[in-house]
Amino acid sequence: MTTHPTRRDFALTCLRTGLAGAVCTLVGAHRLGAIEPFVRPGPARFKLSLVGYSFRSYFKSADPAKRMTLFDLVDYCAVQGFAGVELTGYYFPQPATNDYLIRLKRHAHLRGVSVSGTSIGSTLGLPRGPKLDQQIAAVKAWVDAAAVLGAPYVRVFANGAKAMLVPGSLEGAIAGFEECADYAGKKGVFIGLENDGGITPDTVLAIVHGVRSPWFGLNLDLGNYHTSDVYADLVRCAPYAVNVHFKKQIREAGKPAVPANVTRMLQILRDAHYEGWLGFEYEAEEDPYQAIPPWLQQVKKEIALG
Repeated sequence: MTTHPTRRDFALTCLRTGLAGAVCTLVGAHRLGAIEPFVRPGPARFKLSLVGYSFRSYFKSADPAKRMTLFDLVDYCAVQGFAGVELTGYYFPQPATNDYLIRLKRHAHLRGVSVSGTSIGSTLGLPRGPKLDQQIAAVKAWVDAAAVLGAPYVRVFANGAKAMLVPGSLEGAIAGFEECADYAGKKGVFIGLENDGGITPDTVLAIVHGVRSPWFGLNLDLGNYHTSDVYADLVRCAPYAVNVHFKKQIREAGKPAVPANVTRMLQILRDAHYEGWLGFEYEAEEDPYQAIPPWLQQVKKEIALG
């Protein structure tokens, strides 16, 4: 009897043999049937949020007068007119008690700001074993926190580009994301893989095609690919986004950072029928207090023009 490879088998083979992503996609579609992106039949709709990481220097400031808290971040979002706030996990007190989570959720609601998501620094791109188990446990614990906050998704990493080449890391990532997504789905929370750490679009899509869960997708960071054609790679990945990190700059391979083409980025998301949060994540050199307000107004104008 002839046996046929599963979608997961094919995704792993693409990475192991170094096949180009486009070839993998075309051959995979022919042999296995295309992996379905999220079905969003209506026109694209965007909600604007601010990612806490944008104020990373203030959260970690040694000067008490400058130091920001997550409550302060919520207030800033309310004043600037952001509809949502992404509460970066690094800036919660350790441990983040249930009382703290509830107080923060209450504060956000009273300021009219939705919790658009949260994040954890865990990396699931590891071979199976105790280290991966520890990372999975940490993600599950943070899913519980996200459920209390009312956050619809948790951002999770795979691993750095070199770490993902370690034998067993891709298989571990697929298994880890699937286990975490199954757990998160029972609480109504998505798990979003962020394309961070230099991992390629091929690696990202191999994980996407390998994980079997309706509660898994991409936290597509529009500034994290540093390939020869960033925009083309964003087109490949946009249909699988459950959240988007919107960046002010992009950097193609071998080139310095340049301002992102906002019109082009929004069109990529429109073409993918993306409906959801655009989380502004500011990483440029100018002070975020000065840079974020005009950037927000620019994006609002671009959205209105579209």
